[in-house]
Amino acid sequence: MAQKAKNIFVCSSCGYESAKWYGKCPSCGEWNTMQEEIREPVLKGNVTSKGIHSSSAKVLPINQISSAEEERYHTGLTELDRVLGGGIVKGSLILISGDPGIGKSTILLQICQFLGQTLKILYVSGEESSRQIKLRAARLGVTSENLYILTETDIQYVVEQIRVEKPDLVMIDSIQTMNFTDLPSSPGSVTQVRECTNAVMRAAKSLDIPTVLVGHVNKDGAIAGPKVLEHIVDAVLYFEGDRQMSHRILRAVKNRYGSTNEIGVFDMGENGLHQVDNPSQALLSGRPKNVSGTCVTCVMEGTRPLLAEIQGLATTSGFGNPRRMSTGFDYNRMSLLLAVLEKRAGYYFSNLDAYVNVVGGLRLDEPAVDLAVAAALVSSLKDTPIQEDTLLFGEIGLAGELRSVNHVEARITEASRLGFRRCILPTHSLKQISKRYEDIELIGAKNIREAFEAAI
Repeated sequence: MAQKAKNIFVCSSCGYESAKWYGKCPSCGEWNTMQEEIREPVLKGNVTSKGIHSSSAKVLPINQISSAEEERYHTGLTELDRVLGGGIVKGSLILISGDPGIGKSTILLQICQFLGQTLKILYVSGEESSRQIKLRAARLGVTSENLYILTETDIQYVVEQIRVEKPDLVMIDSIQTMNFTDLPSSPGSVTQVRECTNAVMRAAKSLDIPTVLVGHVNKDGAIAGPKVLEHIVDAVLYFEGDRQMSHRILRAVKNRYGSTNEIGVFDMGENGLHQVDNPSQALLSGRPKNVSGTCVTCVMEGTRPLLAEIQGLATTSGFGNPRRMSTGFDYNRMSLLLAVLEKRAGYYFSNLDAYVNVVGGLRLDEPAVDLAVAAALVSSLKDTPIQEDTLLFGEIGLAGELRSVNHVEARITEASRLGFRRCILPTHSLKQISKRYEDIELIGAKNIREAFEAAI
């Protein structure tokens, strides 16, 4: 007897399925995300007369599988290659996501100009017409003859064209606009995004064609669609940064072929994205001099040391409850540091509004930033500027002590290269230094009081 179609409710945030509607998703807790879909009976295909699925896959011993290094395509942008782990791997599936207008489609067209010299590229767009893509390509200076444009939203037709044309690289912008005509749900729904990604993944793996997908984000900044979308792909790259600012940070959230700690820094201009070869100097440009509440620290983004400016402001509160605000730094960590400053160092912020800002649109979550954040707040509280040539880094414990951090020599070398002459760091970190520095003074501090006395 043939099965009948049934109605189910699927959460657009996490993919949870239920037979009835909920105002709040029982799985992820999001409100008003349960969408009704019609679940058609599954037609079983590729089955033999004995009920066993036929397949060309074979069971192989692990020692018979080739371990040759994977072939990578260099994109022409060293910052992008760094994030990808050295380039685009053949047969890989890459997802690029970020806020609208931040540069996802721009960077794809830009790398087409370099890769198009030797590779055949198929650019599939479900959002723009071919004329719109042509105009944008002309603005970015993309004139490659090996770039082919396909404006289509039917994923079955797209996969068919991929198998017919057999390009060396496929780009799909965006996966949320693709749809299966056989599925009754609308494009962008959980079912459509999942099945379309699966279809693209099967084509990419079977034909050994690297594929780049563009993904939208929801109002909370997470990638739109079910979480399984991120599990299917091999790499997830995310664009960070404020659209009102020129700097863009490309970060790898997931990468099966490289590290997830590396970042790429770009600058958005009239002619597209330009890679920033010296991000530390770019982020410190325009830094005010002899002003209280500003401090420079060094963070590690993968193997790259990066100098960042942190600003703190403490001012009299006009309300009964003082206000706390943090941009680019964890709010809860900021509250913890304020409590340590009051309890262990005697700097009272209980009746003051406190604000922390990381310049340049960076988001810092490394514990080594603690000392610089605390120093910026104390500098604003005492209205005394920190010396311009001084850099601070170190983790602050609940007892007010400074804990050692890793990659000390790389941080000091980067600070010295950019002209800093004094570096305040935890005393325990001095033991990790194996070479002598003549052009920068290293000052060890056991607790936050000693660090502030040396910096201010």
